[in-house]
Amino acid sequence: MKDKVIVITGASKGIGAALAQLCHARGATVVLAARGAEALASVAEQLGERALAVPTDVSRQADNEQLVARTLAQFGRLDVFVANAGRGISRPPSQLTEADVDDMITTNFKSVLYAVQAVLPHFKQRQRGQIVAVSSMLGRIPFTPMRSAYSAAKAAVNSLMASVRIELRPQFPEIHATTVLPGVVATEFGNNALHGGMDSRQIPGAQPVAEVAEVIAAAIDAPRAEVFTRPEMHAMQAKFYAAEDIATIEATLGGPPPGR
Repeated sequence: MKDKVIVITGASKGIGAALAQLCHARGATVVLAARGAEALASVAEQLGERALAVPTDVSRQADNEQLVARTLAQFGRLDVFVANAGRGISRPPSQLTEADVDDMITTNFKSVLYAVQAVLPHFKQRQRGQIVAVSSMLGRIPFTPMRSAYSAAKAAVNSLMASVRIELRPQFPEIHATTVLPGVVATEFGNNALHGGMDSRQIPGAQPVAEVAEVIAAAIDAPRAEVFTRPEMHAMQAKFYAAEDIATIEATLGGPPPGR
């Protein structure tokens, strides 16, 4: 962690801000990206030296490219890119509009794809690096229909990251692609969902954001393909996909959204 240059999107609050603070405290240089310039600058100011704020709209390919270019111009290299920015939705499949789906795919999936494509040339040149995509357990198990398009977009992220690993492994084994799968995290995520939503901080059992940041930091120190922010999620996934008839498990779902 010490002396690494780490880009973190969605860094103005929530998981991104907590991760930036943790990585910075452990000696990393952090490049903070988010759309809200004022909130982003506030996080960077609190950190002081070794923190650079770069207002960025991750839904735009050009912004991701500029983020990487700005980092390289300032620090000469980039070690880790954490694609953390994302947004939820509160609308079941039967009520989704084209605009809803476009928003979820662009914000949650294309942003990761753009990050991968922007940073890979630098990583390939150096023969090493790490891309971390913060996905969601809702991308693995769609617990609730109210997060329908979000779950679908995060499932696409999971598949994309697996494809990135398979593509890179033969020629670039030291370029790591890590997918992080949180459940409910105690942030403002629910409040900021498209069409509103339950405050994630009020959901029983919501995981403290500092714990999630610790898990991601550990995955930077010791890269892995996939990381669950709580051990029981791995067992939950195994049970879901091992079921002879998934419908028997789906019948027990539909409660509060257990995802970022």
